[in-house]
Amino acid sequence: MAEIVAAGPGEGDPREVFVAFLGLGLTCFGGPVAHIGYFRDEFVGRRRWLDEAAFGDLVAICQFLPGPASSQLGFAIGLRRCDGLAGGLAAWLGFTLPSAVLLVALAAGAGTIAASALGAGIVHGLKLVAVAVVAQAVLGMARALAPDRPRAAIALAAVAIVAFAANAAAQIVAIAAGALLGLWLCRKRPVHADHEAPIAKGHRTAVFSLALFAVLLALTFVPLPHDEALALFAAFYRTGALVFGGGHVVLPLLQSAVVPHWVSSADFLAGYGVAQAVPGPLFTFAAWLGFLARPFGGLAAAAVAVVAIFLPGLLLVFGVLPFWDRLRNRSGAQAAMRGANAAVVGILAAALYDPVWTSSVGDARDFALALAGFLALIVWRSPPWLVVVALAAAGAVRAALGA
Repeated sequence: MAEIVAAGPGEGDPREVFVAFLGLGLTCFGGPVAHIGYFRDEFVGRRRWLDEAAFGDLVAICQFLPGPASSQLGFAIGLRRCDGLAGGLAAWLGFTLPSAVLLVALAAGAGTIAASALGAGIVHGLKLVAVAVVAQAVLGMARALAPDRPRAAIALAAVAIVAFAANAAAQIVAIAAGALLGLWLCRKRPVHADHEAPIAKGHRTAVFSLALFAVLLALTFVPLPHDEALALFAAFYRTGALVFGGGHVVLPLLQSAVVPHWVSSADFLAGYGVAQAVPGPLFTFAAWLGFLARPFGGLAAAAVAVVAIFLPGLLLVFGVLPFWDRLRNRSGAQAAMRGANAAVVGILAAALYDPVWTSSVGDARDFALALAGFLALIVWRSPPWLVVVALAAAGAVRAALGA
C-alpha cells in the first residue's frame, strides 16, 4: 500500500480520523501494548500525522494517567490531528465501536448458549481462558511495574490489603497506600523531560475537564436515589477513574462493582474470556456486562456502561495535555505513580486467585488446560484469540465426553 503523506497537526478532518481508527478497531488484537505498536506504525510511519517525539510524549501521558492507555492515546492523537474535541471523539468512537458491537452481539446469545451442556462446557473453557490471560498479565506487569525490592514490597502490601479486607473499598485503599509509599520509596529514578507538550493551549477548557472528572468521581461515592441506570453509570465511571495501568487491571475493580449485584460470577468470567477474542480495547468488556446486567440490561445499559467506563480517562487526557510538561517534571508525581502502579500489580495478583482461580479451576484437568493456555501465551506467543478458541473447544469436548 502506498504511503500516505498528510498535513500537519490541527489540519485533519473528524471523518478522516474516524475512518482511520475504525480500521484499527477492526484489526487491533493483543492488548494495550500491541495497540500502541499498531498506532505507531499507522500514524507515525504510514500517515505521518505526528513524529516520534510527539508520539512518545502522548504515550507517556497515557501511561501516567489512570484509564485505558491505548484508547486514551487514540483520543489524544485525534485531538491533535483535528485540534479539537471532535477529532478525539471520532478517534475514540472508531476504535471502540467494533469490539463493543461484537460483545453486545455475543452477550445477546450467551444465555441460549449456556443453557445446554455443550454451551456450559464452552463457558467453562472461557473461564479457564481468564486464568491464563490474567496470569500472563500479572507476570508481565510485575516485570515492568514491580521490578525492584521497594515496588515488590508495595505490590505484596496491596495483595495483603485486598486479601484481608475483602471488599471493594480495599482496592481503592491499596492504590492510595501504594501512591503514598511510592513518595517515600520510589524517588531514586531520574526525571525525564526533553521537549514541549504536544498540545499546549486550551487551559480553561482543560481545567473544566479536570473539574468535571473530579466532581463526577466524587458523586459516585454519594448514595444515590434508587435508580439502577444512575447506579450502573456510577459503578462503571468509578472503575474507569481508578484503574491505573488499563487493560487487565480493570478486572478486579469491575468484578467488585458488578458481581453478584448485576451479573453472576460465571457470566462475568465467561465475558472476560470472550473479550480476549475480539479486537479493540479490553474496556469494551463493559458492553457485555451492561447488556447482561439484571434486571434492566440491554442495548441502553450496554451503552451507558461503555460511556461511563471510558469517560474519566478521556476527561483526564483532555484536561492534562496542556499542563503535561509541569506535571511530568515533578519527581513526587512520578514517584507516587510508580507506587500506585506497583499496588495495581498486587491488586491484579489477588484477583488472579479470587475470583479468577477459585471460580474456574475445580480439578487437575482444569489446571492442566489453564496451564496450557498460559504457556501458549507466554512461551509460544500464541495470539489471545487462538487461546480463546482452543480452550472453549476443550471445554466443549469435556462436556460432550462427560469428563
